[in-house]
Amino acid sequence: MNNPSREEIKKVLDAAKTIAVVGLSPNVNRTSYMVSEAMQKAGYRIIPVNPAADEVLGEKSYASLLDLPEPVDIVNVFRRSEFLPDLAEDFKRIDCPVFWTQLNVVDEEVFNDLTEKGYTVIMDRCIKVEHAILK
Repeated sequence: MNNPSREEIKKVLDAAKTIAVVGLSPNVNRTSYMVSEAMQKAGYRIIPVNPAADEVLGEKSYASLLDLPEPVDIVNVFRRSEFLPDLAEDFKRIDCPVFWTQLNVVDEEVFNDLTEKGYTVIMDRCIKVEHAILK
């Protein structure tokens, strides 16, 4: 599994405007909240995907990727690795070019499947850290 180069990741972040965050918690002490809040403050629109939340960071939350009302530029995943195969299946049914998983969230089969289908896949990287390094 080889993630895109830092140059390619910078291009992804520069082109993106909207990020759907799967597993975004409304709890301000959770990593998903802190990372998403930082990305929101950096100018990205954050769309929460969490069936247990109505709203996070001032944005309506959706139960699944399939419920998103509009295309997004990045799907950022804060779920355990075991959930990636099902999330990847939903991801393939929406209009999004980039599947990104946070630190320690990895599934090589999902990586290979999505990459072979032409998607940009970034795994085991924190989007906030990459943004800070590359801006």
